[in-house]
Amino acid sequence: MVSEKRIGVIGIIVEDRQQVPQVNSLLSSFNEVIIGRMGLPYHERSLSIISIIVDGSTDEIGALTGRLGQIPGIKVKSTLVTR
Repeated sequence: MVSEKRIGVIGIIVEDRQQVPQVNSLLSSFNEVIIGRMGLPYHERSLSIISIIVDGSTDEIGALTGRLGQIPGIKVKSTLVTR
């Protein structure tokens, strides 16, 4: 059975900047589902915000968000649509 592809946005809040190398490494390993990425430092709140545009199966995207969510100091939310 072929999984239906989804398009979506993953929002990542980095509260612990020491975790950035681990986040970047994980994102690189999922490069086949990532269409684009934008990251912004938010100095006033001592955090960074990353938005990721993805196109992949729910399993692929779920694996990415699940692994990101396991990193201490990282908060993740996603929204997906079928297209």
